[in-house]
Amino acid sequence: MVRQTFLGTLVLVFSVAAGPGMAAEKVYEGKEAAALRCSNTLALTAVALAGAELISVEEKEVMLGVTILILERHVSGTWAQKKAAMAVVRDRRSVTDTLEDYRRNAARCLSQFPIN
Repeated sequence: MVRQTFLGTLVLVFSVAAGPGMAAEKVYEGKEAAALRCSNTLALTAVALAGAELISVEEKEVMLGVTILILERHVSGTWAQKKAAMAVVRDRRSVTDTLEDYRRNAARCLSQFPIN
């Protein structure tokens, strides 16, 4: 039996400036793409909950820290590439869809992409 990742197969393609007049293409797929989507879900949810005063600033910072650790430990590439990929994920999903992802999958994200 094949175990499917939290988000199935997701492919992200984008260009990131690699130097003056140059662009480097980075493709994220499979587990790395799923880690990017998990990171986006956690980050957006943290900001939304804190903005609605449903969690404290400290709780938001913890969630954002988890996002950084997932990116650091489970996604290859430079920080510029990771940041660009997060923007692609963010722009492809509505806030409502992202919050629903959080409701359904936050625990699975944390078990699939451990930070300890």
